[in-house]
Amino acid sequence: MKHRSTRDAVEDLRKDGRLIQIDDEVDPHLEMAEIQRRTYANDGPALLFTRVRGSRFPAVSNLFGSIEQARYLFRDTLEAVRRVIEVKIDPSALTKRPFRYAGVPLTALKMLPRKVSRGAVQDGNCGISELPAIKCWPDDGGPFITLPQVLSENPRDPSNLMQVNLGMYRVQLAGNQYDLGHEVGLHYQIHRGMGVHHRAALDQSKPLRVAITVGGSPAMSVAAVMPLPEGLTELTFGGALSGRRIRMIAGEHAPVYADADFAIVGTINPNKTKPEGPFGDHLGYYSLQHDFPVMQVDQVWHRKDAIWPFTVVGRPPQEDTTFGQLIHDLTDPIIPSVIPGVKAVHAVDAAGVHPLLLAIGSERYMPYLESPEPQELLTQANAILGNGQLSLAKYLFITDDPRDELDIHDIRTYLQHVLARVDWRRDLHFQTRTTIDTLDYSGTGFNQGSKVVIAATGVRIRTLPTELPPGIALPDGFKNPRLVGPGIVAIEAPPFVSTESSRDLQTFVASQTNKLALNSMPLVTLVDDSDFAASSLGNWLWTTFTRSNPASDIDGIGAAIVSKHWGCSGSLVIDARIKPHHAPPLVEDPTVTAKVDARGARGGKLAKYL
Repeated sequence: MKHRSTRDAVEDLRKDGRLIQIDDEVDPHLEMAEIQRRTYANDGPALLFTRVRGSRFPAVSNLFGSIEQARYLFRDTLEAVRRVIEVKIDPSALTKRPFRYAGVPLTALKMLPRKVSRGAVQDGNCGISELPAIKCWPDDGGPFITLPQVLSENPRDPSNLMQVNLGMYRVQLAGNQYDLGHEVGLHYQIHRGMGVHHRAALDQSKPLRVAITVGGSPAMSVAAVMPLPEGLTELTFGGALSGRRIRMIAGEHAPVYADADFAIVGTINPNKTKPEGPFGDHLGYYSLQHDFPVMQVDQVWHRKDAIWPFTVVGRPPQEDTTFGQLIHDLTDPIIPSVIPGVKAVHAVDAAGVHPLLLAIGSERYMPYLESPEPQELLTQANAILGNGQLSLAKYLFITDDPRDELDIHDIRTYLQHVLARVDWRRDLHFQTRTTIDTLDYSGTGFNQGSKVVIAATGVRIRTLPTELPPGIALPDGFKNPRLVGPGIVAIEAPPFVSTESSRDLQTFVASQTNKLALNSMPLVTLVDDSDFAASSLGNWLWTTFTRSNPASDIDGIGAAIVSKHWGCSGSLVIDARIKPHHAPPLVEDPTVTAKVDARGARGGKLAKYL
């Protein structure tokens, strides 16, 4: 079905038994978010809340509750979109496989956005205070829009729809210092297209015209987060995935998505910022309060049958995990065309997406060498770290797979492959004093941190232990070594309470220099709770890669610098303890937890998901 509105999608899911309607009143202050988190975690359906306290509009969550449900929503268009992307990457494919790509020209006709003078989103007017004020985590700075479609025009070419940027940047509706009902906070991160438009507005000393739309076709939410190949804009992609051209209302405002359920229309003073946040984000921590642009609200529109779609982000997996899976569905086949020699990439959701990236590349430079070491892999690693949002990766593991044996989504097997081959004296390549994800507080400052490439190739150089070696001797304060998986151990370290605690890493490494037991394990992580870290691969991935900054938190047994290259002859050690400068992790409000427990105890269709 080709949905035009959120209600279309809701009724489509309802008919297929993929939606539960909740008719009793639900509180948008933490309760709706808690229900959504539990429902997603228990593989539940979409949720339609018909009575949202304080708002006259219904709300829906978990539209993308699973990859199967997402594929169902786009069942009429997904394959056609995949083929359009393939042709965009390689136009010669049209002539090479004409039958496979016979429908591409028709799909292309549906891709181009078109201007209209009016749209369904203009059926009614309301104020910001009438919208569902959904707050997801106890220390959030206020209610946020969590599925926004932020549209900005290019100040240098304002009438050109192909220059409109569509992004999913979080929007704070109230709180902090905002003029309630007249201002909203607009948070966009580095490496985002809206920044180009903001820069142009600054250069012209003019307000930047912006529209924030919510709802409409679910395809627009996917388009807002989709990393697209050069020359394929978000609006054209949205048209292809929705199965119809995206209609945009032109006027004395930014272009507005005509079929959206809601639209907040206004401008950004390019020189004005206000504190935004905190916000419980997808790494599993709060992103803290910082100054970000402010949108002056001119008007708020809504459809007559409007439904407010929302989601909840937090420590993965959450509903946005499905977005990542859908992106992999569409982009995995085209990666070799985008970055030559790279067969596959995987942003690891369990590690917060950007902190950890896995890649499979190729070694083709000197195939006659009997004992190859990473060469072309390093070129490919640099290409990955220079490519759009992939450049936000903090840890990049890359290896080759000459026999096509690796599944990049099988994280455990992938790590075993790398750890059996990596030579820590040679295969670590750091980038220091660089940019990292805005939401990652493990670095040295806002957007500041480091990266490391771990490149491994060739034959196995070690057998990974599947049990803890006997005779591990630990210095005072270090305890409870736990096996995470073959070759990986987590050790509980003293709490990191001050700058003096940074010496604990060096103390630990020095204590193991002449001891053989621990050095049989290629990777050691120092953590606050080794039982938690070792209890699941997901726990270890989240702990290790969200709580460490490569340049300052990596050390190794037998470390040495040779020709300005750092390496170690023994185990690599990552200090993954919580540090004082880290953002606090997300924790539910116990009162709300008890309230939702009681809701589940009352029975009903929702009970088994709570």
